[in-house]
Amino acid sequence: MALFLTGSTGYVGAHVASLLLDGHTDQLNLLVRAQDDAEAERRLWRALQLHLDFPRFHEFLKTRINIFRGDLTDAHFGLPEDKYRELVKTTESIIHCAASLNRKSEKTCLNVNLRGTLEVIKLAQAARDQHGLRRFSDVSTVAICGLRQSEVVTEDASLDWNRSDYDPYARTKKFCEHMVHELLHDVAHTVFRPSIILGDSRHAETSQFDMVRSFVFLAGLPVLPFRPTDQIDIVNVDFVAESIVTIHQKDKPNHGIYHLSSGRAAQTFKELTDALSQARGKSGPVYLPWLEKPFTATNNFIADTFRGNALSLGATLLKVFLPYLTFNTVFDNTRITTETGKQPAPFSQYSYPLLQFSRKGNFTYPYKDWPR
Repeated sequence: MALFLTGSTGYVGAHVASLLLDGHTDQLNLLVRAQDDAEAERRLWRALQLHLDFPRFHEFLKTRINIFRGDLTDAHFGLPEDKYRELVKTTESIIHCAASLNRKSEKTCLNVNLRGTLEVIKLAQAARDQHGLRRFSDVSTVAICGLRQSEVVTEDASLDWNRSDYDPYARTKKFCEHMVHELLHDVAHTVFRPSIILGDSRHAETSQFDMVRSFVFLAGLPVLPFRPTDQIDIVNVDFVAESIVTIHQKDKPNHGIYHLSSGRAAQTFKELTDALSQARGKSGPVYLPWLEKPFTATNNFIADTFRGNALSLGATLLKVFLPYLTFNTVFDNTRITTETGKQPAPFSQYSYPLLQFSRKGNFTYPYKDWPR
């Protein structure tokens, strides 16, 4: 029997896969989109080389990884009937990490997040009916909480259908949670809601740069249009992945929903910029909160007008993430920290190495080719 993991070639999913391979004995059924087996193996190696050297990866590939070449949004993932039957027969539990984070495209989020999640649920139902399913874990987001301002939000108070959503990503992920709850009510299931995932506390290297670009852009500004005492809930990806794996592998977790966040200990803008300024040996930015509206308007104008250059790319990304930077809301993480005994790392401890790595590499990870 095996654990079925979606999103293994993505950022969080690759962290989860590497932890499962290194610290557990499960066979892994991995859904990988590719034209042939060789391309699937290379895509997986590209995702996992941040965590494993090639000999170890190749050994896992031969002994514990079962690749299913398919697409999340196709019926039965587009697999041949015999391969789909094999997937159903061998799947003992599911971690659903795959998602579209395209916060601008309603079409993409509907297709990947809603249709894709429905296909994963149908697989879960088939496995449940055939031999039983131990657990279904859904990786969601704190963004399902909707528009908030200056709050501390607990897991049970997050979902409010009468509250407006931030963007298509938040809206579709909220409904994904609803589908899991309604369609798998007779299966043990867990929902994980990460906050803003930014970097790995163990090392500077990262292969995910969308939010990092916004962070680096803001870190270079002499003036910031924020309130210096506002908190921003940033969490390290290694804490998120370890939390998912730890709870998923437990026989009886204490709760059904977990915030994977910095919680009440989330740092303020000033704490973050002071730490960066000290590390760089430079003075910190000036905070002018009254500039928030004109700054947002100017940024959006650049994003919408000057397409195709680096300035426009930075402005476009910042346009997407600005609402998450100005709502001064944090997500209580008492459940996960109490149950695992682990705390997320303060962003100030690893933000400067992340900044240096991203600038030095021009927001690219130095991927290695498949060895000859």
